Amino acid sequence: MNGALHEAQDFLEQVHIPIRLACLTPGGWPALISLWYLYQDDLLYCATQESAKIIRYLENNNQCAFEIAADDPPYCGIRGKAIASIDDELGAEMLEKLLVRYLGDINNDLARNLLAKKDNEVAIVLKPMSIYSWDFSERMKDIGSVQSVKKVCP
Repeated sequence: MNGALHEAQDFLEQVHIPIRLACLTPGGWPALISLWYLYQDDLLYCATQESAKIIRYLENNNQCAFEIAADDPPYCGIRGKAIASIDDELGAEMLEKLLVRYLGDINNDLARNLLAKKDNEVAIVLKPMSIYSWDFSERMKDIGSVQSVKKVCP
């Protein structure tokens, strides 16, 4: 597994798009949520409020799937399966790291608003069990609008 993660490391560290996290509700229905993520030490970290439904879903069934892929061509990204755990201690720290990663700093209204609730923040820790990457840049190279796009792909 580590080999696949390391191959996608540049992609995981350089793109600033949300992860799409899929899990099952206690009723058996699929649920999908987009969250900011941070790749660190072969794990994917997210943060959310402890009252978020996704936390209850993952506590009920910690098997999940994920995708990190942009919506603009050339299409590329990674997807995989993971085991999720909830870390009550890392929530506030991870929130601040995610704010810096996605917003550049914490000196803005959105960051201040989210940090005001940091005591109720928990981290979602994803341990990837399998990863698949794709890169359609070559197959899409003759599409006019795509040629000028510089993208990091796995």
